[in-house]
Amino acid sequence: MNIEEQLSLLFQRTFNEKPERVVRLPESGSNRLYFRIHGKSESVIGVYNNDRKENDAFLSFTRTFESLNLPVPAIIAEDREANCYILSNLGDQTLFSFLVSMRQDRSDFPDAVTDLYEQVLNVLPNFQINGGRAIDYSKCYPRNAFDRQSMLWDLNYFKYYFLKLAHVPFDEQLLEEDFQTFASFLLEADADFFMYRDFQSRNIMLVENRPCFIDYQGGRKGPLQYDVASLLYDAKADLPDGIREHLLGFYLEVLEQYIPGKRSDFLHYFPGFILIRILQALGAYGYRGFYEKKSHFLQSIPYALNNLQNLRKLWIEKRFGTELPTLFNLLDHLILDPGFLMQDGDTRNPNRSEAEPGEAKSETRTGAKRSSAEPNLKPRSLTVTINSFSYKKGIPADPSENGGGFVFDCRALPNPGRYDAYKQLTGKDQPVIDFLKQEPEVDLFLDHVTSLVDQSVSNYLERGFNHLMVNFGCTGGQHRSVYSAERLKEHLLENVEINVNLNHTNLP
Repeated sequence: MNIEEQLSLLFQRTFNEKPERVVRLPESGSNRLYFRIHGKSESVIGVYNNDRKENDAFLSFTRTFESLNLPVPAIIAEDREANCYILSNLGDQTLFSFLVSMRQDRSDFPDAVTDLYEQVLNVLPNFQINGGRAIDYSKCYPRNAFDRQSMLWDLNYFKYYFLKLAHVPFDEQLLEEDFQTFASFLLEADADFFMYRDFQSRNIMLVENRPCFIDYQGGRKGPLQYDVASLLYDAKADLPDGIREHLLGFYLEVLEQYIPGKRSDFLHYFPGFILIRILQALGAYGYRGFYEKKSHFLQSIPYALNNLQNLRKLWIEKRFGTELPTLFNLLDHLILDPGFLMQDGDTRNPNRSEAEPGEAKSETRTGAKRSSAEPNLKPRSLTVTINSFSYKKGIPADPSENGGGFVFDCRALPNPGRYDAYKQLTGKDQPVIDFLKQEPEVDLFLDHVTSLVDQSVSNYLERGFNHLMVNFGCTGGQHRSVYSAERLKEHLLENVEINVNLNHTNLP
């Protein structure tokens, strides 16, 4: 019995009906598989994960958080022998996708987004402190505390999957000594709390404009600072420094209500936890990008290095009780090398060698030899043009030399234009958005669309193609096609670093 059949059987046992559709959702950075399962009256999320210990951690933590009335998905059914379970459907809008849809440029951070981040940070201490008192830490996986071993795993992840795969030269013994010193410093911080571990904007769903939290199965006992660092220094969220300072101050005010007098101790260790979180993230990007060849993960590296640059300035200006000469010299090498950093929104090539295969090796400013076969982070200049259109006026012409692309017909979807309340509105207006979001056929349609487009985008990036066009058509080019085009734009900008041009050809 395959995974879809296992989940269908669990759905049928739970709701006494067979599912009408089981749609696999796009894969993320984990090995878990997610499905949206539609029945006549129910729409839920099915999860398959062959790591039973990780399943046990998630299910145990979720029940604890539910008992504390914390906003997490409800567990509807489970089949531990089949390694699957069913959760409530929280929709598809994350804090990150909302941020992407609202921002005009890197410096823009609308008040509505700030308000949501404040809501998130208002809930976080409840997870950390009240949740931390109630969690069964024996269920933690792979380790029940963010102890020295956990820290060294993260630091070596950075060493082996980022430094070595990007061919950055370093003295391994001296770096290991700094890792031990760094871990000793971090272990001085109070760590008797629940550490969510991957507390970032893609793991926060928005349900009726309120945050709901997912993917905490890697949680363990640990310090308060780590989760705040994870959220505020989330690489591709790219929060402006002023917003970070405001949100940190907001969190500390909330924390004061739980643990008075914690501010000074929190701030003393906070930069250290920012640093280890960024290094862990760089290791993850290297593993997924260099090792697994998933190139879109590499596009987060310049953002993470810009965060390191800002952090390094702070560490120079203030002393935080520890000296890490080899590690800091290594970070300075990465930060000061323009090939690694992002300038004016461009991703540069950290390997600095533009040689084609077969050409001679080049030298860096430090004299280290680099091979032309090394991984290249230079972005492909792929532009996806998305159009909404009316079939009455015809499919938009392709201005590139590629001769078209995808054309998706939205006329089989429920049509809000048939109702007087929506006739003067468009697919960009909230009432129309709400109407289409509640229709399972629309979810199914967009699930298939994003799967097809993702496949082409990945292939085009690997092959160095420059342009892909995607068209959505409906009767008037006003509601369904506009809504679908907007959702695809959000999906692409959330998941891959490319250029996206959106045109609504029948809107004023």
